[in-house]
Amino acid sequence: MTKPPAPDQPDQRVELLEEQLQLRKHLVELGRVLVETKVETTPHVVEALLKEEEVKVERVPVGQFVEEVPPIREENGVLIIPVLEERLVVQTRLMLKEELRVTKTVREELVRRTIPLRAEHATVTRLEEPDLRFPITVEGEDQ
Repeated sequence: MTKPPAPDQPDQRVELLEEQLQLRKHLVELGRVLVETKVETTPHVVEALLKEEEVKVERVPVGQFVEEVPPIREENGVLIIPVLEERLVVQTRLMLKEELRVTKTVREELVRRTIPLRAEHATVTRLEEPDLRFPITVEGEDQ
């Protein structure tokens, strides 16, 4: 138990202390640099193999009666497509009127072109050496 203070003694108080920390940041310039870019164009030769196909259609008259439709066929690299018509005779019969002969020719050509390609190069130059003993504070808003 604590004793009540005596009437002749003044109140005793204990003051409590508190430390507070306030942290601030500011921008410090330590030096400056200059960045320059340069675009360099160099020609490059490129090659490509180009293929071209040419189709020639030749009509070959046949003039022959057939019993059924001949199939589409290929002979020595030539595609043969039968063309038919019906002719009225005492009876209807198939007449092979003509054949279409399709020949394909493949031609290859090596093409060479010069194409310019660009490359960018950067140069960095320090404008002044920083003196770290005396940093420069940049004025403005705290970071």
